[in-house]
Amino acid sequence: MAKNRVLICTFLALTSGFFGGYLGGQISFNLHYQKCQNQAWGVKEMCGAWETPSAIWHGSRMGITGLWTGTILGGFFGGLITQVGKNGKVRS
Repeated sequence: MAKNRVLICTFLALTSGFFGGYLGGQISFNLHYQKCQNQAWGVKEMCGAWETPSAIWHGSRMGITGLWTGTILGGFFGGLITQVGKNGKVRS
């Protein structure tokens, strides 16, 4: 049972960490690209090309924060889900 518990906690931690990193990057990109929405078509494309590197740079920092936070929370909730009671069985 302990081996399964470790695998479940690890899987939940990594999955939620990657999801948090992806979500942080998407939020950062959309916030940066929002500056370009009120421009004419050609200027909007140039603005998007100008803002993308900045969004990637800030997104990587937000992504790392999301990755770290998601991993910690995923491991915590994985531990709560697979908590073992006094009788040696997983609580439901």
